[in-house]
Amino acid sequence: MPERLRLTPQAAQARLVPHIQQMESEAQGQRIAIGLAGGPGVGKSTMGVALLNMLNALHPGSAALVPMDGFHMRHAKLEELGQTDRKGAPHTFEGAAFVSFLHHLKHAREHVSGPGYSRKIEDVVDDAFTVPPEVRVLIIEGNYLLLTDPPWAGVRSLLDYAVFLDVPRDLVRARLLKRHAEEGLFTEERNRAHIERNDLPNYDLVVQSQDRADVIIELDVAN
Repeated sequence: MPERLRLTPQAAQARLVPHIQQMESEAQGQRIAIGLAGGPGVGKSTMGVALLNMLNALHPGSAALVPMDGFHMRHAKLEELGQTDRKGAPHTFEGAAFVSFLHHLKHAREHVSGPGYSRKIEDVVDDAFTVPPEVRVLIIEGNYLLLTDPPWAGVRSLLDYAVFLDVPRDLVRARLLKRHAEEGLFTEERNRAHIERNDLPNYDLVVQSQDRADVIIELDVAN
């Protein structure tokens, strides 16, 4: 069973950074992949950016952030499939391509560019980030890193250390409502319906995979 901790985000960062540094030093020059998993709205991206900045402050250029969200199916494809209402569910990602990309990235010795996702346009953006050859720590963040269904099942074996971030469901709902409202692309009614139909069921699914992590961090957050 994974270790379970209750920490503030700052305390979590303070605990994770030395552990990642130790793993990096023991990897003898090989890249390591640190997974940040958890449901939508738990703070994976925020934690990923914080860890990235702290690691690169200590050793410039040593870490890179790799978001799973860049492997959303393109919106046009979802429209063709009639799946726009389920956007964000596991089957609306290019999961096999994500697994293949991670495998290549762990062993690459050249510059590798990857896709990102823009909430401003609700679609994929090509070449959103580039991982230089000197990077030794990959911070992989995404909802479905620990799922056991194919093709997602292929992700866990590529992670050298997996962190599951846990935040209460009601707080996640409030955060997601705020996030959707800030983008201003849809009505509040549509946002509420999408969260209840799609985002929260995805949250519930992801929670079931938490025992595959090395550590579960219950984030002690006010909002």
